[in-house]
Amino acid sequence: MTAPIVYLNGRLVPFAEAALPLHDAGFVSGATVVDNARTFRHKLFRWPDHLARFRRDCATCYVPLEATDEHLTATAEELVAHNAKLLPSGGELQLVTFATPGPLGFYLGDAPNGPPTLGMVTYPLPSARYRPFFTDGVTLAMAGMQHADPIDLLPPRVKHRSRLHWHVAERTVNDPASRFHRPGAVPVVFGRHGSGDTAVGGILAVIGDTVIRPVPDSVQESISLKVVGELCASVGLTYTDAPLDLRHLCRPVGRADAKSTIPRVSELTLAGTGFCLAGVREFAQQLGVSRTYDWPGPVYRRLLAAWSDLVGVDIQKQFTG
Repeated sequence: MTAPIVYLNGRLVPFAEAALPLHDAGFVSGATVVDNARTFRHKLFRWPDHLARFRRDCATCYVPLEATDEHLTATAEELVAHNAKLLPSGGELQLVTFATPGPLGFYLGDAPNGPPTLGMVTYPLPSARYRPFFTDGVTLAMAGMQHADPIDLLPPRVKHRSRLHWHVAERTVNDPASRFHRPGAVPVVFGRHGSGDTAVGGILAVIGDTVIRPVPDSVQESISLKVVGELCASVGLTYTDAPLDLRHLCRPVGRADAKSTIPRVSELTLAGTGFCLAGVREFAQQLGVSRTYDWPGPVYRRLLAAWSDLVGVDIQKQFTG
């Protein structure tokens, strides 16, 4: 087969033939749990962690997941092995795994619901999308608020496909009429207490030799942030949780900040599945209000080098050529 294949409801089919019915709950209600993993040298990276999070999130969201871990792993590896053969030299894949409650029976006149939908699809790692992260640094831009809270019915740690607020966030920072207009920036959505998250990765702050991640459950659980914690231990950096209010980190330091930790934050980094780790050059609050950071900062460079050593690939070169 010379075209990519996907896995859908127990079958491997050509990408062009895969489809969900219009009455699937994933389409009707956006009720889709999802995971996004990537490969290095055509092997899935941290797959057991991704699989465990996916299974946990399916249980949290009452989405049946009947397939065993062994079946899911074998299927993922088969997809990667086939579709990687279609890549250009040096290309890598991202693997999306998704599950929904399945078709909704009332759309067909009181037919039974289900069975649940389960699928896997790969796409080429979008190197061009992330190349500016490594050549110019990341620009973050405040896009608005989404009052996520750990006690919410759908807690922020869950990874799901209901991405409408991220669509709105991206349009907001690219809208010339918006006071948050910052074209090309990565949108940041803030929680009720100032935690911040993006659609592509988790934000980390650096003070001296300490890397600070968001308090668990305040943002989407990130496998990449877990990797950063392990890398910190390997290179002699401290890794800790702290409830940093990121709203203070996207504006210039003022007198009121003198006694806080805010002025001591020298670097911000972004950790995400596709690009692994990127340094932040600027964090914008609104038109004319922003703060710049050390880029590429020394802590970021140490961690990126350690990640490259871990996977046996020069990550920066992978994106910059």
